[in-house]
Amino acid sequence: PAFDPVRVLAGNFAPVAELPPTVCREVEGAIPATLRGTYVRNGPNPQFIPQGPYHSFDGDGMLHAVTFDGGDGEDNGAVFCSRFVKTYKYELERRLGFAVMPSVFSSFSGACASLARLCQLASLAIAGKLDFRGGIGAANTSLFQFAGKLFALQEVNYPYRMEITSDGDVITVGPYNFSGGNRPMTTMTAHPKIDVNTGEAFAFRYRLLPPFLVYSRINPEGTEQVDIPIWSLRDPSFIHDFAVTKNYAVFPDPQFKYRPAELMRGGAILNADHGKPPRLGILPKYAADEKEMRWIDAPGLNIIHIANAWEEDGGDTIVMVASNVYGTENAIKQIDHSSRLSFELVEIKPKENIVRRRPLTSTSAELPVINPAYLGKKSRYVYVGTGVDIPKMNGVAKLDLSLLNSDSSASLDCTVARHHYPHGVYGGEPYFVARDPNNPSADEDDGYILNYIHDEKAGESKFIIMDARSPTLQVLAAIKLPQRVPYGVHGIFLPQN
Repeated sequence: PAFDPVRVLAGNFAPVAELPPTVCREVEGAIPATLRGTYVRNGPNPQFIPQGPYHSFDGDGMLHAVTFDGGDGEDNGAVFCSRFVKTYKYELERRLGFAVMPSVFSSFSGACASLARLCQLASLAIAGKLDFRGGIGAANTSLFQFAGKLFALQEVNYPYRMEITSDGDVITVGPYNFSGGNRPMTTMTAHPKIDVNTGEAFAFRYRLLPPFLVYSRINPEGTEQVDIPIWSLRDPSFIHDFAVTKNYAVFPDPQFKYRPAELMRGGAILNADHGKPPRLGILPKYAADEKEMRWIDAPGLNIIHIANAWEEDGGDTIVMVASNVYGTENAIKQIDHSSRLSFELVEIKPKENIVRRRPLTSTSAELPVINPAYLGKKSRYVYVGTGVDIPKMNGVAKLDLSLLNSDSSASLDCTVARHHYPHGVYGGEPYFVARDPNNPSADEDDGYILNYIHDEKAGESKFIIMDARSPTLQVLAAIKLPQRVPYGVHGIFLPQN
């Protein structure tokens, strides 16, 4: 049932058409004058209803953008736009008139269907209508701003460069090669990290063939400098996120595993391997090769997203704040009530091969964010979406990590603020924007929380701006949008300058 497109693409998961820049006429409250720029969120939005099984993480990437100019005129200072990420997959299927590319999440309906789909792809390739070198992904997961450019990302696809025009439109420039054209195009994680001190970016990609993991470092100008194959990763694992600290890169190796042979049996290539012990890989951030990679067993730790990580005790301890999923088989099919999510603080002592964990909240929470200025450094606050039906969240919570005491065995709910959406209203990933990002003395939580929400009964979507310092995460402004915004994944805020 999780793969039935009729069920998966129901309600606010149903796709919408593109919408050019449109003025938002109805605003409840007041848009803060200091909020100038564009909030953009990525998410799946299939241009064609698939012929076979469908997962809610499938679908062509669509960017939904709200642009604020800080004005007080009749346009209320907000313009909304929805545009597809025009990947090779999108353009190919647009020419064909139907969906054809396979998905890493969905299975086929039996071995015969698998064989038929593979034969269809082979015939298109032989006829010269399909070139797998163009990429099979949808660029539907996240957004990354780096080296003066904006990218739409999905880990099974090439980065796609995007642009936001002065009138709030979203344009696809095309695939981007961080190797500078000297090497073939490569895929990239949907969660690269920027060192806020050096301006460098750190990323990785996973593969179905050895080496299953490749770590890379990109200079501030946007050119890849180092590409390190990690041969010690034993299986093709689903590594969705990772962390960087001052000196280390940390890779989760969860029980999610790729098995390409399952396609021929009509199954999904991504499965849960309950016999595989979860691990954490610790690599010096500036390593020249993988000789110093250290793998540490981390029983019960299946990380999806990492909010932040930093070092303590002179670098002997790595502290990581991340979401952990229980019920891994159900999590692959559809993260819902059958998959429990735990938001945890993870302490890693690489020299002693020790991993300690403790929950940070009693609430099921995912899609964590922090003030991005604190990435890789000790941070106090984390903002999470609450609920179990990822990415359909019923509220937002603010966690204060300073409430933790020194007793690592103690359990404590660090929630200090919470905002529940009204009954029948759901949102997605919260996103933090500093009120004044150029003020080094500003408090860490001095800013706003941005989110799209949808009223399922009224069929209306809004964009909300919350006060991040309010004990109730007070909504300062709610902007009624001219078009429904389906539930999506990750967003970003691009300052006006």
